[in-house]
Amino acid sequence: MSALYSLLQEHPLLYLRRFFSCEAGLSWRVSAIAIALCVVAPVITLCWFALQGSTEHWSHLLTYVLPTAFRNTVFLLMGVGILVSCLGVGSAWLITAFEFPSRRVLSWALLLPLAVPTYIVAFAYLDILHPIGPVQTLLRDLLGYDSPRQFRLPDLRSLPGAIFLLGFVLYPYVYLSTRVMFATQASSLLEAARILGASGRSTFFRVALPMARPAIAVGVSLALLETLNDIGASEFLGVQTLTVSVYTTWVTRSDLAGAAQIALAMLAIVIILILIERHGRRRQRYASTQRARAIQPKKLKGSAAVIAVVLGWLPITIGFVAPALYLLNETIKHINSVGAVSDQLLLSGYNTVKVALLATVATLACGLIIAWAARAVRHGSPFTLAKLCARVATSGYAIPGTVLAIGLLTPLMLIDGLASWFWQLLGYADPGLLLMGTTTALVCAYVIRFLAISIGGLESGLARIPPSMEQASRLLGETSSGTLRRIHLPLLRPAIGAAALLIFVDAMKELPATLLLRPVNFDTLATWLYAEAARGTYEEGSVAALAIVLAGLLPVILLARTQLKATH
Repeated sequence: MSALYSLLQEHPLLYLRRFFSCEAGLSWRVSAIAIALCVVAPVITLCWFALQGSTEHWSHLLTYVLPTAFRNTVFLLMGVGILVSCLGVGSAWLITAFEFPSRRVLSWALLLPLAVPTYIVAFAYLDILHPIGPVQTLLRDLLGYDSPRQFRLPDLRSLPGAIFLLGFVLYPYVYLSTRVMFATQASSLLEAARILGASGRSTFFRVALPMARPAIAVGVSLALLETLNDIGASEFLGVQTLTVSVYTTWVTRSDLAGAAQIALAMLAIVIILILIERHGRRRQRYASTQRARAIQPKKLKGSAAVIAVVLGWLPITIGFVAPALYLLNETIKHINSVGAVSDQLLLSGYNTVKVALLATVATLACGLIIAWAARAVRHGSPFTLAKLCARVATSGYAIPGTVLAIGLLTPLMLIDGLASWFWQLLGYADPGLLLMGTTTALVCAYVIRFLAISIGGLESGLARIPPSMEQASRLLGETSSGTLRRIHLPLLRPAIGAAALLIFVDAMKELPATLLLRPVNFDTLATWLYAEAARGTYEEGSVAALAIVLAGLLPVILLARTQLKATH
């Protein structure tokens, strides 16, 4: 904020001259600004669409759509937030503070639900917990009932069912950040509380938990953003959320202006969530100058150890093991009965890999431009517009896929129109649509959506490289681009590899933006699964779901290795 204040006090022309005359090449800074504007463009487009719409349809929306959708969205966010907080914080403290059998395995296995997208968990559990499915059939056999009319579990297609499944899939966001925070807390503070007469429970709630609040807030925020972005699980489970309303208003009712207005309401919820979280801890300070000694876990025996093992494995079983085993079983049954997967499914797999690879390369390139421009300008000027561009570019991750898809329509059509005009000006025939209705539109959406992963990973990698190395390179006559190519890129390989893996898998799993922007007769594994589930045919859908889960295991293993290094 102080940097922004100094900018406001300075003459704009003077500042721009300083900005564009820094060490980094002009092309780096212009490119960084252009990328940031591309991220902001969808939001500007949404506002324009919303203003173009009439107010006549709002009587229908306010009566039949928005009250239910808004209420379901708020309750879903509240329920998922409470559940992921309890599961994530509880499992993190269990692993940190206690020693019991399988604790070391649990420390990384608790991350496995991250490998399963929310819509796949809903897809699997709709069959697992079906009234004539394996679980309820087994329960009726054990209890002596003959039919579902005599005994059946509560219907999973409900708001509580959605909260339950989303919570058990998204809790690793809280566990991951909170586990590291607990492991790095100074044990002397907890010991001091115990010496002063505080019980173990009081020490946790009054010392350990408040100190971990920033990590918990970050984890819960990520989980809630994923919940708001979800469309497949909510629709499978029959929960009418704002995200589902955007999709149905646009696709089913062909009301783009109404969809844009609902999308802006979703974006407002995202902003409010972020502001509430930051306002709540604006005056909190969590730094400690003393050298931290890790917490020594207490060894559990007997029934306490058994309870700890059960509590530790329960979220993994519900969030990963059960759906993964179901998908594996259904895939084997399908292959045994049919003999092979269909050509259309193989084509969907090819499309998924192709688009994900293109998005990964483009996202890494854009992230590298912004991260390098921010670093180069930071060493040449006390205030950096490039740093502001980096913060703006990372905001795309907070835009739900449905909102992003609607916002990209006008920019893509504008570019197509300009390209067509220029092409005809040169005397050639109209080339048609170059972006809209092509895989390029999907790649653009993926880049904006996942640019935060690329920028965050590359900024972390660049922070580990001392500025003296590039200063020495510049003194030897090397340019800014040459310094990046010959010195920094070789050192950034681990960060680039980690970011590429995460972006690739996230692009494979992305459903909302893909549904709305994909070309005609173009399917990815995610959209294929969505279509199969909508038709009620789970056989080939299970093959696509299993492929996505197996791909999702790669970044989870990487995260698990990183977490183990950070906590030992």
